[in-house]
Amino acid sequence: MKQIRILLADDHNLLRDGLRLLLERQPDFAVVAEAGDGREAVRLAEEHRPDVAVMDIAMPVLNGIEATKQIVETCAPTGVIMLSMHHDESYIARALNAGARGYLLKDSLKADLIAAVKSVSQGYSYFSLKIRAMLQEDYFRQLADKHKTDTFELLTVREREILQLIAEGSSNKEIARVLNLSFHTVETHRGHILQKLNLHTVPELILYAVRKGIIH
Repeated sequence: MKQIRILLADDHNLLRDGLRLLLERQPDFAVVAEAGDGREAVRLAEEHRPDVAVMDIAMPVLNGIEATKQIVETCAPTGVIMLSMHHDESYIARALNAGARGYLLKDSLKADLIAAVKSVSQGYSYFSLKIRAMLQEDYFRQLADKHKTDTFELLTVREREILQLIAEGSSNKEIARVLNLSFHTVETHRGHILQKLNLHTVPELILYAVRKGIIH
């Protein structure tokens, strides 16, 4: 059984200890390094090349957002899961823009963290149950307040397939292979999806997919 190699980054020793004990109870998980600040997390990620980095959003020396940017740029394909006390959308968007694939609240269920590590190690995105519920509730409230219709209905069946694959983290090349399409066709569909949904970036698209319950 191939182990999932994990880096833990949090400036609170007790929390790190608890996370390590929880994760290492899983037979296929191995915590290979621990960091107490963001700069150390970047250094250890470069040294160990973990499959997943579990990153506190608020850390000294270098915060989790900036550390995530550097890890994603230099240590691909390490996937980052952000741990945070903040559940408002601006923090989630900043984490996604930095390249994080997962976002969990610090009071999330233990099962959430285990599921997130497994999902992110496979290249998928993951958001805690509370985050998903909050985003979905907020989305439908905005539609009602603005008397708007759900633009998801504008998408074709093929565009919905591609939307999910993009939100899960697949590249255009990977989508082309999975759906047996040309790279150019996938690019064209991608442009149509963003235009129909009035979105501009992949992080915006991921947030949309979470609101719609398309991805976890």
